[in-house]
Amino acid sequence: MKKRKIPMRKDVLTDEMHPKKEMVRVVRNKEGEVSLDPTGKKPGRGAYVSLNPEAVKAAKEKRTLDTVFEVKISDDFYDELFEYVDHKKARQELFGND
Repeated sequence: MKKRKIPMRKDVLTDEMHPKKEMVRVVRNKEGEVSLDPTGKKPGRGAYVSLNPEAVKAAKEKRTLDTVFEVKISDDFYDELFEYVDHKKARQELFGND
């Protein structure tokens, strides 16, 4: 049986490549609103973030996603992203890749 190619994406916070399934997509729509995209299918400019809570904390301090999306992002969104990444990482450690 042929081995399937694993799609890789670059983490905008750490510039490291990771499998797409192990990352979270963040998207900015035409109105300039930034949101989480758990399905990976929302329209707009997307960027990937790995399941690394420490990198999200550092991104909040440096305002990294503000630069990536060229829009002012609230601290609430960074907090929401941190909680989501932390939750997904905990699930992954408990259940493996789902």
